[in-house]
This record gives sequence, C-alpha cells and structure tokens, in this order.
Amino acid sequence: MNYPQIKFSDRHSDIDLYQLQELFNISAFWAKGRSIEDLSIAITNSDPVISLWDDTKLIGFARATSDGIYRATIWDVVIHPDYQGTGLGSKLVETVLSHPRMKWVERVYLMTTHQQGFYKKMGFIPNTTTTMVLHNQSQQLSSLSAAELQFQE
Repeated sequence: MNYPQIKFSDRHSDIDLYQLQELFNISAFWAKGRSIEDLSIAITNSDPVISLWDDTKLIGFARATSDGIYRATIWDVVIHPDYQGTGLGSKLVETVLSHPRMKWVERVYLMTTHQQGFYKKMGFIPNTTTTMVLHNQSQQLSSLSAAELQFQE
C-alpha cells in the first residue's frame, strides 16, 4: 500500500455528510438510503469517528461507541470499492482500535454480515453465545404509561 496522498482523520468536523451518504450508497448494502440527519446523529454520538481521505475524496469511514474501559462496538466500517483490497480497511480498523478512547477497552464488538474472514485476520472471533438484539425499542417504550417512565431527579 503506497498512497502518500491518503490521510486519516479523527475529527468529527472533517466529515462531509453528503460524501459519507454517497460512500454508504456505493459501498454498503446495509447502509443504503441513510438520511443526512440520521448520519449526523450517529456521528455526534460516536467517538472515535475515523474518516479516510484521498485528497478531498472520502474513501473510508468507521466509528465506535464505548464506555472507554469495559465495552465498545465498532460500527459502519466501509471502504470505497476502488480502494478495497489495498490494506486500507485493515488500517482503518486498526486506527479505530488504537484511538485513545478505545485503547484500554476490555472487549470490542462488531456486527458483520459477510466479512467474518476479514475481521478474523485482525483477531476478532465469532461470538454466538452472548449477543442479542432488540429492534424498534421506541415502539415498545411508547406503550408504557407516563407513570412507568418517571425518573428520579
């Protein structure tokens, strides 16, 4: 891999949401059609957020959420198809994992549909015993009465 013009950034402010939306639409079947507003919310609530640039073109992206010590989840790892197979995807994930916010985390999770082999090369292992998912939590919460949702101040 020899791309001297390629740069990594961990600044949220560097993200061009329109380029990110286009990158997802081109590169990630699981992220097609995400709105600019939703992308903005996801980025705001993630740290680190790593973007990968070829000059002014966004060619890679990944983000994570974490408590900073026990658990973290890596989300939305994507590399533009023109740059896949060059090692940039591995470098992108390594950059997320080495970020100060992630460095000491005990356990890092991620979800993948077809890239298990890619992540296994970096030390990730399948986890079939502890991971669960809850869909559409907002609908379930809206069915609770106001009395059930009172919080202590």
